[in-house]
Amino acid sequence: MNAPFPSQSPQDAAKLPLTVLIAAPRGFCAGVDRAIEIVERALQRYGAPVYVRHEIVHNKYVVENLRAKGAVFVEELDEVPADGHVVFSAHGVPKSVPAEAERRELTYLDATCPLVSKVHRQAERQIEKDRHIIFIGHEGHPEVIGTMGQVEPGQMTLVETVKDVAALPFAQDVPLAYLSQTTLSVDDTAEIIAALEARYPEIAGPKAEDICYATSNRQAAVKRIAPASDLVLVIGAPNSSNSLRLVEVAERCGTQAKLIQRGDEIDPAWLDGVGTIGVTAGASAPERLVREVIERLGEWRAVEERTLVSAEEKMVFKLPRELADSE
Repeated sequence: MNAPFPSQSPQDAAKLPLTVLIAAPRGFCAGVDRAIEIVERALQRYGAPVYVRHEIVHNKYVVENLRAKGAVFVEELDEVPADGHVVFSAHGVPKSVPAEAERRELTYLDATCPLVSKVHRQAERQIEKDRHIIFIGHEGHPEVIGTMGQVEPGQMTLVETVKDVAALPFAQDVPLAYLSQTTLSVDDTAEIIAALEARYPEIAGPKAEDICYATSNRQAAVKRIAPASDLVLVIGAPNSSNSLRLVEVAERCGTQAKLIQRGDEIDPAWLDGVGTIGVTAGASAPERLVREVIERLGEWRAVEERTLVSAEEKMVFKLPRELADSE
């Protein structure tokens, strides 16, 4: 539903108009909501500090907010004291991480997104069927490291592009399966899967695509606002895969797009000759930052907001049972 156009003050009357098309859905997904709540409830139950291995989600604002409440972010478990409580990030971790936590008798909570955990289980099942896994993802991303760490070294091969598929060394009679990172470009991944299936007609795939509902929905929402926008602002972190994909989606629609983390990163020069701006947020970016960006635009232009809804999201994930009863 379109937001009502506010009555103009004399100051606004002197400003050039700017239509802001707000994508819906945008921002937090169920997996991110769950991960943040796990850290907050752990702090309530155990008290500060609660250690978090890697950023709980890829958003500086969220991380700093949790740090202010007593979360301590570490890269590896050896930074966690013997009596510490630790949370694993939403991106998932290799099997070696909980194994090490158990060896050290650490209290740990797993905030891995359930949709990422689903991919982990699929990987295990394919290995049980003696298939080598081709994993579609971005090298070095925490989710990729976590998923590849569910199986023994050498049982999974990473591909990032169609060109990588052409370079695969496997013969057609080798039993293969493919899986993918949950935050990829829907269009790019479809091209890579098509290339895999063309080269290896017997390759096994998941029953449903691995790209998560939130990633798909946010990309579809950008496809709706981008063609009508002169510029699209994507609120998200530079290390956020799903946010970077939103920029790419907008650019594929022929629209200029910029990734920003906060409203103060907007250059007023970007508004020169611009009558309509699209705004969206990656799955790790809170709604508060969307409002901050729109308020920042309102400092220079008379903003009229319109929200374009392309899907409704009602997904909710359960908390770990250790925290489900905490207040």
